[in-house]
Amino acid sequence: MADNIIKTKSFNFALRIIKLFQFLKDDKKEYVLSKQLLRSGTAIGALIRESEQAESKKDFIHKLAIAQKEANETDYWLELLFQSNYLNEIQFQSVKSDIVEINKILASIIITSKQKLSTT
Repeated sequence: MADNIIKTKSFNFALRIIKLFQFLKDDKKEYVLSKQLLRSGTAIGALIRESEQAESKKDFIHKLAIAQKEANETDYWLELLFQSNYLNEIQFQSVKSDIVEINKILASIIITSKQKLSTT
């Protein structure tokens, strides 16, 4: 059986977000935005894990849609941290590419799942 790519990527992303939170808190002395980033960035993987135990296909789609909302929120906090100069261009682009990829994968899974749901 193949690895669950979104599960792995979201977990690794959560680890990056935890490290980024620690950096922002310890080195940049930024506490408010970084806490928001920590919450939304780690929620993505938790919701993806939760979707594995969905009670129905609709519940599965719903949980992934919430994960996608958290990913969009995470993208917002990253952009805000970059625009307010807490992150430099290299730091921002590195983590930005990860959240864009996660968002694309989630969108694809949701679309495919909705299509399969409508044909059954």
